[in-house]
Amino acid sequence: MRTLDTGGLVHIEPVPGGTSKWYYGISHACGDLYEAEEIFNSGRELRGRRLCFVSYPEGSVYEPVPVKQGAYFSEPVYADGGICFLNVDFSQARMQILRFDCAEHGVEPVTELPLNAVRDCYNLGLDIAPLTLRRQGGADGLFEIIWPERVSFPLGEHESFFLREGDRLFFSRWHEEGEGADYRYWEETVVRDLNGEIREILPGDVRIMPNGELWYLK
Repeated sequence: MRTLDTGGLVHIEPVPGGTSKWYYGISHACGDLYEAEEIFNSGRELRGRRLCFVSYPEGSVYEPVPVKQGAYFSEPVYADGGICFLNVDFSQARMQILRFDCAEHGVEPVTELPLNAVRDCYNLGLDIAPLTLRRQGGADGLFEIIWPERVSFPLGEHESFFLREGDRLFFSRWHEEGEGADYRYWEETVVRDLNGEIREILPGDVRIMPNGELWYLK
């Protein structure tokens, strides 16, 4: 049995986006980004979040950015040979998308945005492809792309965004009907364009595989 020193981040999982080589571990000391935002805005101490990457099969561990009080990371995604993640610095009222180069193991900024570019951090995070900063739900009930373009439209009932492929946006939508022995629950995939118009409804699920290929399960 191999032992990896991750500094106490004892749970790792594959980095989403089409890679079988890289895993990540992340601390949850203050919950998600939205909960961290609430803590900071209340005037309480916001402990920084830790993030590490683990390569397979080497087992090398990298902690790309040091922890900073008042700042918080999102879960990462894999894109174009790098691992990208969002760093929200509440103390500086700014957001940075950072990229960890999987070959050189250095970190570089992709873009920086003011924190007021979003209403709040509810379900704020990165998706692919292309690399996209999005927000969904919250009090306004909107799906938004904040970067690299600006998109905004109302979410459908029981819809949740999970994947982008070019100009196609994939949402999972659930349904339920009946009661007791007649109860029925099912899910489907709704494909929308960047204007929010429905282009296709798939009676099943879509998954991105380690080689980046999309598989439709029906």
